[in-house]
Amino acid sequence: MLSRVANSLYWIGRHIERAENTARLINVTSHLQLDLPKGIRQGWKSIVNIVGNKEAFDKMGIENDERQIMKFLISDLDDPGSILSALRAARENARTVRDVLPREAWEEINSLYETAKADAPKAYWSKNRHAYLQQIVRGAQTITGILSGSMLHDETYQFVRMGRNLERADMTTRIIDVRSADLVPPDEHTLTPFENIQWMSVLKSLTGYQMYRRSVLEPVRRRDVLEFLFKERRFPRAILHCLGEIEGCAVTLKKNAQVVASIHEVVKAIEDVAPGALSQTELHALIDDLQLGLVGVNTAVRETYFA
Repeated sequence: MLSRVANSLYWIGRHIERAENTARLINVTSHLQLDLPKGIRQGWKSIVNIVGNKEAFDKMGIENDERQIMKFLISDLDDPGSILSALRAARENARTVRDVLPREAWEEINSLYETAKADAPKAYWSKNRHAYLQQIVRGAQTITGILSGSMLHDETYQFVRMGRNLERADMTTRIIDVRSADLVPPDEHTLTPFENIQWMSVLKSLTGYQMYRRSVLEPVRRRDVLEFLFKERRFPRAILHCLGEIEGCAVTLKKNAQVVASIHEVVKAIEDVAPGALSQTELHALIDDLQLGLVGVNTAVRETYFA
């Protein structure tokens, strides 16, 4: 396979996943604003810190303007973290490799981009936001399903799958890092209903609330949420699950030694700690190391298959 084709497939996986993740994160945060006690608000800047271009956002001076913040996160084509930027990049990559994609996948990617672009202004206002963001999430999930159910599961599909799971792992670390900084009580016994709502929002941002309840069988609390999102290999957005999926792709490809070694380094870093027992400072340091490790996995993939 040409390195150009492999690169495009990899980034289709990443960008479709990024659009879905960002849409869900904005939606969950919008609902969280309604659930918080009167007088307490979760700032929108935390989402910018997770998915957006923080420097560009700060220069715009729009921190207290919800409509402009939504415009930045949803449709600013100069922000690579916006929903529309991700969908545009996915469409451009798909256009260059249409001969290896199912026709239905190309049509759905193109249609989702055009619809997202046309309807974006509706989502700047809270009244229409939920419907718009749900449309993005369902469209992205449809594309993922078409690719999984219609592509040959040869090396072409492995690059899509690899990109999707690396993006998932990256988003999980980002959400945990940014959100936990404001969520952790000084001691677990002081957990308030307010903090419980916020930890639930972390799980919902990763579609993990129901599966957490099935797996953990305990109330939502910091220790168990962290263990679940780091180590629950049965949950598709847990970091160890994503790394296992990436390794599963890599072992089907030739010349995979560098990629597999980079994955094992990140896996070991997670297996050697109990995330739920870490202080906030220790957790932040661990996530910094993991994010560097994920950059290393991306670099290994690029140098091995795209150079």
